[in-house]
Amino acid sequence: MISEKMKPFVENNSAIRMMFEEGNRLRAKYGAENVFDFSLGNPSVPAPDCVRQAIIELVNEENPTTLHGYMSNAGFEDVRQTIAKSLNRRFGTAFQGKNLIMTVGAASGLNVILKTVLNPGDEVIVFAPYFLEYGAYVRNYDGVLVEISPDTETFQPNLAELEEKITAKTKAVIVNTPHNPTGVVYSEETIQKLSAILEKKQKEFGSVIYLISDEPYRELAYDGVEVPYLTKYYDNTVVGYSYSKSLSLPGERIGYLVIPDEADGSEELLAAAAIANRILGSVNAPSLMQKVIAKCVDAEVDVAAYDKNRQALYNGLKELGFSCIKPQGAFYLFVKSPVEDEKEFCQAAKKYNILMVPGTSFACPGYVRLAYCVSYDTIVNALPQFEKLAEEFGLRK
Repeated sequence: MISEKMKPFVENNSAIRMMFEEGNRLRAKYGAENVFDFSLGNPSVPAPDCVRQAIIELVNEENPTTLHGYMSNAGFEDVRQTIAKSLNRRFGTAFQGKNLIMTVGAASGLNVILKTVLNPGDEVIVFAPYFLEYGAYVRNYDGVLVEISPDTETFQPNLAELEEKITAKTKAVIVNTPHNPTGVVYSEETIQKLSAILEKKQKEFGSVIYLISDEPYRELAYDGVEVPYLTKYYDNTVVGYSYSKSLSLPGERIGYLVIPDEADGSEELLAAAAIANRILGSVNAPSLMQKVIAKCVDAEVDVAAYDKNRQALYNGLKELGFSCIKPQGAFYLFVKSPVEDEKEFCQAAKKYNILMVPGTSFACPGYVRLAYCVSYDTIVNALPQFEKLAEEFGLRK
């Protein structure tokens, strides 16, 4: 029998993954070209060519014992130093290799830092809508998830409610910008106000509150929008990063944590996080991919392709009468459901072979998420089907 702790996870299996499996079923039945699957944030843009070249060079030239062997739990020192220098060039920071821990993607990185800082009963605050697995990660270490309700006008964080809900038990606040599922980028003004609130509450309670910045979409920003680097605004910031989206490598599970010197107890945090990396079962990030990243540290994915998709889908849906804010980053549209129960709307969309994720999967009912990291042809061919869906719900007459 499975553990009591696992039963709710099994019962509430990810709606995103379930929708993805539904897509596989529909593709087998109707053909891939006739199914419009916007469920999973699986990048369609290929990885930069330097990634393939780096893999070939490393496999052909590097000593296999070094290439595939163990290293420090925190990762190869030269890789961490290379990434630190890149961050310093781009964001005006002053990190060293010792400030980084290589992780098995961003999800592993979040688990590492939460295991490092949480005691049972500690509270972690998240802003709805949010990636629902944050709750699972917090509960892994017997923490308590505290939700802040969404500001559905802007989808910027509801800072007034944040200030009310911070308590002496608050250990961390998780933010995600560019944002999944809305595509919003938190403005510098928002970050400054958020930081001021956290500073004030630390003094009020005599505690340390970590700001955990989950950043897999950092490089995916449009129209010249700047994405603030949060360690420059609040000392107790920890950054979790993944190359899944920025280099189109989701299956390779490679990322890192940044723990700045300015963070309270940074040396102890770094030492504990490296141990957490090991005892959580990852041991270390994949050695080959660490070295690939070092060779491709300044490579960029083709954001223009995602932008083309963004414009086509956003403009197309708005013309059909759907309501949504225009995303500034990532590759998602968060569309208001024309009926109160967005699951009913998602079910109706399946008649037209359109797959979307209900907003309840992000603690924000009444909306649906569409991942536009698909081929441009998929978007163009989907719009006539969206038109039929709009007509069914009286949006287009």
